[in-house]
Amino acid sequence: MIEIRPLGVGDASAWRLLWRGYLSFYETELPEEIYRTAFARLTDPAEADYRGLIAMLEGAPVGLAHFIFHRHGWQIEEVCYLQDLFVAPEARGFGVGRALVAAVFDAADAAGRPNVYWLTQEHNSSARRLYDQVGRATRFIKYQR
Repeated sequence: MIEIRPLGVGDASAWRLLWRGYLSFYETELPEEIYRTAFARLTDPAEADYRGLIAMLEGAPVGLAHFIFHRHGWQIEEVCYLQDLFVAPEARGFGVGRALVAAVFDAADAAGRPNVYWLTQEHNSSARRLYDQVGRATRFIKYQR
């Protein structure tokens, strides 16, 4: 049984382990201050635009999603950016990723933000199999300063 719920302050150690796995997949390390700040923001009830979800499978934490609501210059409604999505390797293939994406879609719909978008690396074939089923790829290429 998969349970998706908002990230809570009691989830700190489970979240840290999952987010470390996510960052490791992308060959990224971040300083401790980023971990503390990100978790504080994700669990602060005053932070209405930055949210986190945790996925539980049979009572064990196995996945996370972080998403951000923001304005968009091309439409009146705000949009939702699914920034991070991760499922622990041992929990893949059970529908956890799909359940997390659906929960983000539901949160966006409930908040009146019908447009949800996300990015992934071109080589992330396992995630792209799911993404091709729940969304459509665009022709945009990301640039960064």
